[in-house]
Amino acid sequence: MDSAMPQQAQIDLNADMGESFGAYTIGDDEALLDIVTSANLACGFHAGDPATMRRAVQRCLAKGVAIGAHPGLPDLAGFGRRTMQITPDDAYELTIYQLGALQAFVKAEGGSLRHVKPHGALYNMAAARPELAEAIARAVARVSPELTLVGLAGSALPRAAEAVGLRAADEAFADRAYAADGSLAPRHMPGAVYESAAQAAAQALSIARDGAVRAMDSGAAVRVRADTICVHGDSPHAVATARAVRRALEEGGCAIAAL
Repeated sequence: MDSAMPQQAQIDLNADMGESFGAYTIGDDEALLDIVTSANLACGFHAGDPATMRRAVQRCLAKGVAIGAHPGLPDLAGFGRRTMQITPDDAYELTIYQLGALQAFVKAEGGSLRHVKPHGALYNMAAARPELAEAIARAVARVSPELTLVGLAGSALPRAAEAVGLRAADEAFADRAYAADGSLAPRHMPGAVYESAAQAAAQALSIARDGAVRAMDSGAAVRVRADTICVHGDSPHAVATARAVRRALEEGGCAIAAL
């Protein structure tokens, strides 16, 4: 990697949150909200429920963390990480439905929705399939043209956002391995999800400083430009990872601020 590249001066640090539901608690949202600058809140399809959504919104507003919607596939049992055969109309409708639900809670609590980031399989499907990306982007724009649409850096989703006049945010991942084509390595592959906070911190710094990561399958440098870096909130190591990532970025001279 070219260490002589100009360092990115500012970057957003986000985490997926609000993914508890019913009697099940997933993630330490309270601790993460002291570290990240943006939160992507589940909207009830892949995770979350009305009580969880309301509490998550309240906590974000109390901590000054930017609130984003995290719409997923209707797959609670699979946590939204199983591919489903959906049409562009399906993608459009499920996106609007979930944005409407979270937006109502945000408005009721006196806040404003800032961004949208699809979850799990929906995110990966939209990254690779322009027709789904376009449907999601249209849905977000119809709800509010002021929203930012977050998608995998260099994929179809940021391009679709720009095509409909939305602000696009390229996202990279601190705690996930990459394939040589710039996609995320499938979760079932050994080493695809980092358990080491130090490894995640090093990758985040490489993204911000060098604009690149090392591909898991080939070891080659993969160009990655990011406006925001994600740490997965459902990981058992999420808080330690987020702290390590933020520390590495700040010690590297990168300011952390919401989109």
